[in-house]
Amino acid sequence: MTTLNPRTLQTLTALAAVALIAAGCGGSTTSETSSSSGAPAAPASTDAPQLSDQQTPPSRLVIDVTIKGGEVNPTNAQFDAKAKEPIVVRVNSDVADELHVHSNPEHTFNVEAKDGPQSFQFTVDVPGKVDIELHHLNKTVATVTVQ
Repeated sequence: MTTLNPRTLQTLTALAAVALIAAGCGGSTTSETSSSSGAPAAPASTDAPQLSDQQTPPSRLVIDVTIKGGEVNPTNAQFDAKAKEPIVVRVNSDVADELHVHSNPEHTFNVEAKDGPQSFQFTVDVPGKVDIELHHLNKTVATVTVQ
């Protein structure tokens, strides 16, 4: 068995400590940060993950809807999407309503009367024609052909 002199042992201990600290600073894959209270802060946005310049945005269909003065825009619009890929409906509305998605599975979202967009995201598992309707205004916003 080889005996290390105290100087060599001290150097090896310091190197091991530096290696452990460097490994701990490698970062984490989550984007949570702490607020001044020490609690995790809310994510900056729930609409889309942050992407680097080398990443391609996830494939998704986005439908912008405006409800103002009883008028809905668009109405009876036609879109195409792929099964199991996100569909986002962004609504600006001056009245409360219910947004129904007649798909498999079905989805229902409560639309609030408020300034600013409200985003509703869902996926459709079974291909076919999917109607997106406003219940109280009795309007079909769009039909999405899901393949």
